[in-house]
Amino acid sequence: MKNIFIVVFALLCFSVKAQETSSGEVKFPVADPSPADIVYFPLNAPKAKDATKPIIKIVYSRPQRKGREIFGVLEQYGKVWRFGANENTEVRFFKKVSIGGKKIKAGTYSLFAIPNKDVWTIIVNKQTDKWGAFSYDQTMDVARVNVPVKALLKPLEYFSLTFTAKESGANLIIGWDKTQIELPISF
Repeated sequence: MKNIFIVVFALLCFSVKAQETSSGEVKFPVADPSPADIVYFPLNAPKAKDATKPIIKIVYSRPQRKGREIFGVLEQYGKVWRFGANENTEVRFFKKVSIGGKKIKAGTYSLFAIPNKDVWTIIVNKQTDKWGAFSYDQTMDVARVNVPVKALLKPLEYFSLTFTAKESGANLIIGWDKTQIELPISF
C-alpha cells in the first residue's frame, strides 16, 4: 500500500512539473479561436444589483467569419448545425417557456439549427454536453420551429446572440455573416 502511495505521489508531481516551463511558470493552453460567451434574458440579469433573476441563459461559442462565406458554403444549407462552434450551444430555461407553440419545461437543453437561404429551422433538443452536431439525435428534439431569414446590410464577424424584450416574453436574435434570425420565446 505504501508503494502505491509513493507511485501515485510521484506521478502527480511529474504531471504538475510537466505543465511548467523551464522558468517554473505554469504553461496555460492557448486561447480558443472561437471564444465562449454567455447571454442572459433579461440582459442585465448577471450584473443587476437588484434581485433580477435570469429567465434564460445561453452558453455558446462564437466562431469568426474570417472573410469566409458562411451559410450555404461553410455551413451547408439543409444540414443540422451545432449553432455556434465547439460544444453544442446550451440554453437553460429557468421557468416554463413556449417556442413555436411547444411548451418547454424549465431545464437545460441544446440548440441546433438547420440553415437554409430563406428559412431556418431552430431545434431545441434534450441532449447536452456533446461536441458539435456529430451525435445529434432527432428523437431527442423538444421543439422545432421555422423562422424567416433577414439579410444584414453589413457582415457580422462573430456569431452573436442577444435578446430583445417583447410583451409576452423575448426574441432571441441570432446573427452571423450576412444573416439574422429572430426566434420568439413566450413565458
